[in-house]
Amino acid sequence: GYVFQSFHLLPTLTAFENVELPGQLAGLERSERETRVEALLRKVGLSHRSRHLPSALSGGERQRVALARAVMNRPKLLLADEPTGSLDSVIGDQVLDLLADVSKTFNIALLLVTHDHSCTRICDRVLQMRDGRIADAPA
Repeated sequence: GYVFQSFHLLPTLTAFENVELPGQLAGLERSERETRVEALLRKVGLSHRSRHLPSALSGGERQRVALARAVMNRPKLLLADEPTGSLDSVIGDQVLDLLADVSKTFNIALLLVTHDHSCTRICDRVLQMRDGRIADAPA
């Protein structure tokens, strides 16, 4: 699964439909898709916003929809590219906590790429890159 910095939700689809789309593309049965989408939106705290278009959602809500979409097909690996980059620090912390929770709940390895060192608080291991190479781990 993949979580982008700038959400990349389809603007003409509701939150529910954005989360459901990967399941449709994977050929999941309708009832299974609906069950998963409802559970994921509940997990990210957005059941009450399921019928809203992305334009009616806040940045934090959009990122939570994007996270639910990324885990819809139960990937083994979740790639998160600057997932808090476009969020304020309070909402960013909430999204980080949610990433950690979803990763643990669904047993998904999380690879987080960020320039924000405060994001490393949810990581088991931290590697730094310098000039295109892995540098020594931070002290």
